[in-house]
Amino acid sequence: MPILLAILYGVVIYRFSAWRTAKQLDAQSTELADPMLRVLMDRMAAALDLPRLRVHIYEIDPVNGLAAPDGRIFITRGFYNKFRAGEVTGDELASVIAHEMGHVALGHSRRRMIDFSGQNALRTALAMVLGRFIPGVGPWIAGLLTSLLAARLSRSDEYEADAYAAALLTKAGIGVAPQISLFQKLDALTQSNGGTAPAWLLSHPKTEERIAALRALETKWAPAQ
Repeated sequence: MPILLAILYGVVIYRFSAWRTAKQLDAQSTELADPMLRVLMDRMAAALDLPRLRVHIYEIDPVNGLAAPDGRIFITRGFYNKFRAGEVTGDELASVIAHEMGHVALGHSRRRMIDFSGQNALRTALAMVLGRFIPGVGPWIAGLLTSLLAARLSRSDEYEADAYAAALLTKAGIGVAPQISLFQKLDALTQSNGGTAPAWLLSHPKTEERIAALRALETKWAPAQ
């Protein structure tokens, strides 16, 4: 019963969070209408046999992209401002959009709901078992183990979305190079301390590992000489 209640709690919390996020995005976003980026988005839409891609600007300063649970794609105002300032190219920003499209197309938002519910149940079960053998410390260990599991699943999603974006950008004639060049700029753009924590503790893979995976795909897809 405690595990079933934990699963139910996870589903309720996720749905409430998704609803709250959608309301916040509605209130703080506008559709992206930049002519240069529209050309690139139209090329990606054509590669997917879609009439049009809709992308929105989320009015916050951090540099980021977002795939909302309802399937909408967002880039932040901070990211768009980097493009306007010339710090990010149109092709690089298109690679962010393609990456977030990968999260939507691959069902990561739906899968994360299931993962979140399962992890909540696992945390509860582990806390109950470990709490009997290691009073006081057991629940903390259970939380740590489930957090590591969540980070591993999140990294897997990022690799999958990178590969989807690489395939889409290649088909659209944009190529993988903008993904790689953006990753090389990312730490400076986000003012992060990349590389200071072990990769297995991060929800996103290390930048150099993502670049290596993209280069491997680029080599694999290169036409034979």
